[in-house]
Amino acid sequence: MSGSIPFYQKHHRHYDRDYRSRETKSAISQYQQSSSSRYSAQSSSTSKGIRAATFTSLDEVGLSPLTKRAKPTYLAMDKENQIIGYVVPIFRGSQEFASGLSDTEEARAKENAAYLARRDLFTSGVEMERMEHKSRRTIMRESAERISLNKRIHDNEEYHKRLNEDSLMHPPEFVIKPRSHTVWEKQCVRLHCTITGWPEPRVVWYKNNVSLDPMAHPGKYKIESSYNVHSLEINRCDFDDTAQYRVSAMNSKGELSAFASVVVKRFKGEVDESLPAPRPHPCLEYGVTFETHIVEKFGVSFGREGETLSLGCSVIIYPSLQRFQPEIEWYRDDKLLVPSKWVQKHWSGDRATLTLTHLNKEDEGLYTLRVITKSGYETHSAYVFVRDADAEVAGAPGAPLDVCCQDANKDYVIVTWKQPAVDGGNSILGYFVDRCEVGTTHWIQCNDTPVKFARFPVTGLIEGRSYIFRVRAVNKSGMSHPSRVSEPAVAMDPADRARKGASAPWTGQIIVTEEEPVEGVVPGKPCDLLVTEATKNYVVLSWKPPGEKGHEGVMYYVEKCVSGTDSWQRVNTDIPVKSPRFALFDLAEGKSYSFRVRCCNSAGVGEPSAPTEATVVGDKLDIPSAPGRVVPTRNTDTSVVVSWEASREAKELVGYYIETSVVGKNVWEPCNNKPVKATRFICHGLTTGEKYVFRVRAVNAAGISEFSQESEAIEVKAAIASPAPPYGITVLECVRDSMVLSWRQPTFIGGADIIGYFVDYREVIGGVPGKWHEANIKAISERAYRVSELKENMFYQFQVRAANMAGVGIPSLPSETFKCEEWTIAVPGPPHDLQVLEVRKDSLVLNWKPPVYQGRDKVNGYYVDIKEAEADFETWRGVNEKATSKKYMKITDLKEGVTYVFRVRAQNKAGVGKASEPTEPVLAETKPGTMELAVEVDDEGVISLNFESKDLTADSKFIWSKNYEEFTDSTRLTVETKGNKSKATFNAPSEDDLGVYSCVVTHTDGASASYTLTEEGLKELLQLSHDRKFPIIPLKSELAVELLEKGRVRFWLQAEKMTPNGKVDYVFNDNMIHQGEKYKMNFDKNTGIIEMFMESLGKEDEGTYTFQLQDGKATNQSSLVLIGDVFKQLQKESEFQRKEWHRKQGPHFVEYLSYEVTPECIVRLKCKVGNIKKDTVALWYKDGREIKANEKLDFSEGMLTLEIAQISKKDAGVYEVIVKDDRGKDKSTLNLTDQGFKDLMNQVFSVIANSSTQLKIQSTEQGIRLYTFVNYYNDELHVTWHHKDAAITFTDRITSGVVGEQLWLQISEPTEKDKGKYAIEFFDGKGGLRRTVELSGQAYDDAYAEFQRLKAAAIAERNRARVAGGLPDVVTIQEGKSLNLTCNIWGDPVPEVTWLKNERELVSDDHYILKFESGKFASFTITTVNTSDSGRYSILVKNKYGTESGDFTVSVFIPDEEPGKKK
Repeated sequence: MSGSIPFYQKHHRHYDRDYRSRETKSAISQYQQSSSSRYSAQSSSTSKGIRAATFTSLDEVGLSPLTKRAKPTYLAMDKENQIIGYVVPIFRGSQEFASGLSDTEEARAKENAAYLARRDLFTSGVEMERMEHKSRRTIMRESAERISLNKRIHDNEEYHKRLNEDSLMHPPEFVIKPRSHTVWEKQCVRLHCTITGWPEPRVVWYKNNVSLDPMAHPGKYKIESSYNVHSLEINRCDFDDTAQYRVSAMNSKGELSAFASVVVKRFKGEVDESLPAPRPHPCLEYGVTFETHIVEKFGVSFGREGETLSLGCSVIIYPSLQRFQPEIEWYRDDKLLVPSKWVQKHWSGDRATLTLTHLNKEDEGLYTLRVITKSGYETHSAYVFVRDADAEVAGAPGAPLDVCCQDANKDYVIVTWKQPAVDGGNSILGYFVDRCEVGTTHWIQCNDTPVKFARFPVTGLIEGRSYIFRVRAVNKSGMSHPSRVSEPAVAMDPADRARKGASAPWTGQIIVTEEEPVEGVVPGKPCDLLVTEATKNYVVLSWKPPGEKGHEGVMYYVEKCVSGTDSWQRVNTDIPVKSPRFALFDLAEGKSYSFRVRCCNSAGVGEPSAPTEATVVGDKLDIPSAPGRVVPTRNTDTSVVVSWEASREAKELVGYYIETSVVGKNVWEPCNNKPVKATRFICHGLTTGEKYVFRVRAVNAAGISEFSQESEAIEVKAAIASPAPPYGITVLECVRDSMVLSWRQPTFIGGADIIGYFVDYREVIGGVPGKWHEANIKAISERAYRVSELKENMFYQFQVRAANMAGVGIPSLPSETFKCEEWTIAVPGPPHDLQVLEVRKDSLVLNWKPPVYQGRDKVNGYYVDIKEAEADFETWRGVNEKATSKKYMKITDLKEGVTYVFRVRAQNKAGVGKASEPTEPVLAETKPGTMELAVEVDDEGVISLNFESKDLTADSKFIWSKNYEEFTDSTRLTVETKGNKSKATFNAPSEDDLGVYSCVVTHTDGASASYTLTEEGLKELLQLSHDRKFPIIPLKSELAVELLEKGRVRFWLQAEKMTPNGKVDYVFNDNMIHQGEKYKMNFDKNTGIIEMFMESLGKEDEGTYTFQLQDGKATNQSSLVLIGDVFKQLQKESEFQRKEWHRKQGPHFVEYLSYEVTPECIVRLKCKVGNIKKDTVALWYKDGREIKANEKLDFSEGMLTLEIAQISKKDAGVYEVIVKDDRGKDKSTLNLTDQGFKDLMNQVFSVIANSSTQLKIQSTEQGIRLYTFVNYYNDELHVTWHHKDAAITFTDRITSGVVGEQLWLQISEPTEKDKGKYAIEFFDGKGGLRRTVELSGQAYDDAYAEFQRLKAAAIAERNRARVAGGLPDVVTIQEGKSLNLTCNIWGDPVPEVTWLKNERELVSDDHYILKFESGKFASFTITTVNTSDSGRYSILVKNKYGTESGDFTVSVFIPDEEPGKKK
């Protein structure tokens, strides 16, 4: 890098000096060393630079050629030699010292050093002048001396490492760690560090824990290592280079890492103020008024922590202009919500949705949707409640909430939170605060012991880094879930934060700077020292920095003094704090302390500030007092409004928690999980009709108050209010001085029954209405009323008011203007009071009241009309073609989901009159939970109609009617209502009770149902009633018989259900039988099983058996007939079972004698014996003769076996086993003769066949052999050989046989005709088994070729020359004797004979006589043996088929010598 300062650093006071050139730094370092040196004065400054660069190596090995000196320290000391801080050394490069400097570099170094020395370090002009006039020769000599010195140091280090390597081994250590940097985009940055360690550490650089490979990013990264100095250079930084970098050093002794952050910032240019501001688009909808309607609104919602919740509304805006969309805003507790990872907003054009992705208690509150148009805005609000998630440990408290960071400074922040409403049943012991650095996932607990105060100062933060926090509550049962994390907080000076604005990207880290080195100035006194917070756990101090603090940053020491003494004690003795805030822990509760602060920097420690006033350690903030009187009031069917008096003593109040409990249960549940500051709250989610009590407690940072007194009990039901006004006023009849009016019931009745109506009227003259007059003073209960004393031919308007127990409601709107004149029309007037009941998805019931005005004749029928609610008037159509005389009708064939309206017309003889007013729109649907009216017949035969409703309110009533007319005659029907069920019981059902029975539940959403009792249905009910009155005991099974052990006979049946009072009579042939010796009876009333036992059956027991049951008034019976063959078969079976039982009292056969054939073709006879003991013996017999089987009984299994190996015909016979002891004996026989023996042998043959191997081909000298192996061969085995699926006829050329376990087929001198498929078939009396092989193609060719080879080899072997015998191995002979040896020779043709001595051929002469006679006899004669004839002799015979030799040794001895001594 060049020596000039980049442009972006020239005016930036927070730049890193490491951007300066290495040459400049090297020259500066030379002037920062001591002036003493063993070098000459002329080279003193340069020598100092050498010492600075080589200090680390010299100090480590202890071989410095320089004078012994102390290690430099990096600790800053004050005047009293107390540590006040840590000084970070500036990195100095050393590459040039190792490689030498060029002339240009030396000149530039000289100029830079001289300039910097004059500006910063030296005041002596003489020394600067001397540096400027250094000769070129002197600089070169110094450079050479420096190189030589480095070489000597390196050699000495290597020498001593080799001498004693183990003593020098140590793990890596960072002498200088890499520093964090903040740079501008497209600039370069260099991270460097100095690392020691032996063996030399391996250094790796990481980016966000991913190792960096310069080869993978050519030109981007440059990694260098030289003389324990390691560097990473990042070229042309961009935003992606913002990360945490780690350098890791590792050797055999250990591993060590250091971290540094790089933040890349982008320059944002200023806005040119000369440019005009953007103008909004013209409002093209000028003059248009938008109407906004919010429909399908979200209601009060409940969620649980961790769940996802969505709120939504449909928005209708008229007129709809696609280009102009409304502005959608969401609020929580009147605070505008912005999209985040917790909140997502969506607008589809007609629906606004808010999604809470991960519910926490912070999300609880009143949510408001605001839809804004140019014409105004519309809003809708509803409350969202968030319950605690299930605790990981039972009884653990809920999670804290609203974790916030306050008063953040360089190394300090205050974390606050709110206490949870749920403590898990045990008081909360305190809270733990955790922190996590942004960009990591590692959480660190900040406090060792739980703190009860909901505020905690966190210290020890690293300046420039961002942190998030969370809080956990703990009680004696366990730990809560962590709270939602706080917003990130940056550890930095608030003034710097305000000046620098937003944090850096990714980590939020701020520039780490180093001030320019200037002459140190001891800072002044801090000012405005205050105790901002005091609890029994800690005390927080704050102050302002001093006015005189020099040009470098200051740090602080805090001192404390117990009141009444003058002994000041420094609190932070190790490391001074950077922030003007400090939290003191471990103070004695109840004691009084004073505090003061000192400033310090590298120049020393300043004077202390003025001490604070005496502060007593303890909670200054008290827990609030309990709230006052709690008053609940009704609100809706599921909510109650709770009001209370505020706490009288409540400083820094956070809010209130409300709890509720069902009366009598004493189980308290929170109504809110987020504190509310108001003294009024609506508690939702309550059960209608239940009674609740409430209590409240207050919350501040010090804790939660005691509970208020419990409120009075209140039943959850809608609050009573005066009803809404009636509507739909019509005239039913008019005469000269009176008019009959009708109207519809108010849509809202105020939560109580309407007790009556009041009618007012007024005259209308010339279109001008007059004053209102009361038509009735006393309330009327019907919705029809005759207004009298009117004037004929006058015009009138009417209004109606409804009244309930809360009062009289507001009047309805004035009706139309009606003329009072007598009706003279012939047809009837309109029916009125139409009601829709029993609404289902495809049907409903409509009933009405007859018209008041009958016309000239009485009404004789009605017509019902129907149309869809949105359809035109012309679409009215009739439901019934024929008039109905009833005043109700069930309308069917409706379409589910369609809304309908209905009207009714009355007719008389004159015709059809005016239609009634249409009903309100009715949606054809079956509402969830709809119940139908049920008919039941109880055990006493009583017939009743039953109806149940789950939507009852306290004022609901069941109204029963017959044919939709309420009945009061209790002689036919008795009505009884309990809870949410009502029952109408028929007193004496008969045909007079036929009709439609219906039940309507008032104060519900139309709960109603009906049942039509027809003549046929009545008959079925009466029959069922008779069966219930005179019941029959149902039977699960009829009377049956079965045999038990020992031949006992069991008669049994099972009834469905019998009470403990049930009884049974046992009858045989119409005679009662009773418990005794012959009959044993049993009746299990729990299971309904009835039994009778008999030990045996005799002839006298043939007949009919009957069980007669009675249980109260219920009876039944079942019979079983045992006569003829059925009885005889049962008697025979019983006798057999009894004999079997006696047999089994001693040793007996559980499994009788049988056989099996093992894979080894061993026949095993086996049987299983039961009930044996040690004295039990087993005897085997064959054909009446005992077999000594040497069988020992296995008492655990009781198995007896007899094995027959290599079975043959002689083993055929009758086998018998007898087991006996003193208790008795038993016998088992197995016939293995004739067919039995054949079956056994067939099974043996089957085992043999299955054990056979596949047919294989083998060549021999005679021909080709096919063969297979079996595990065992039996002489009785029948096999057949096949060639081309035809049985083979054996000849001299084709033969078969058996050798051991091998079955073979020999084909001598094979020809082409012998090719084909061969098979061997084993006969086992069933299907048999066949093994095949294909002798053709390559298989035949290979086999035939091998046959020819073997044949030739056999011929050669038979005819080759060979020595047949006659020669000894050793011949010992006395000297002078004659030796004659003769041997037999074989070979065709006659072989050639050669005699050898010591492998040399002998020639026949007078001494050695060699003869070969008749082509068979070869003789060898030595006429006179001497010692020279000793040796090894051989005879060699040879013909065209081969050669063979015979060897013998001749040993000649002299008689006078020791015999056997070789000559």
